[in-house]
Amino acid sequence: VQLVESGGGLVQPGGRLRLSCAASGFTFSSYGMSWYRQAPGKERELVAAITSNGGTTNYADSVKGRFTISRANVKNTVYLQANSLKPEDTAVYYCRAKRYSFDYWGQGTQVTVSS
Repeated sequence: VQLVESGGGLVQPGGRLRLSCAASGFTFSSYGMSWYRQAPGKERELVAAITSNGGTTNYADSVKGRFTISRANVKNTVYLQANSLKPEDTAVYYCRAKRYSFDYWGQGTQVTVSS
């Protein structure tokens, strides 16, 4: 099982990034997917989640209206479009796949928002 995040980097405040998480080794279309983030000295927090068929999404209040989670089951990939980025969005972003007791995490990708 692998979850590989990409798309992170350094961006100025107000900028945008698109994070991707490529999955392999399990039946991607059967799993709920989510993005979490962890800033230095803080606990890991849920950013956004999407059901297995993409029909339902939910977001942390801090990113509502700025971030969009989506998935392409034919590509075994989940995305996080992050717009209007703020310095407080700086964190390592992780993707997670969960189905019942099966729970997988990626290694994370760094997002830094700074001028």
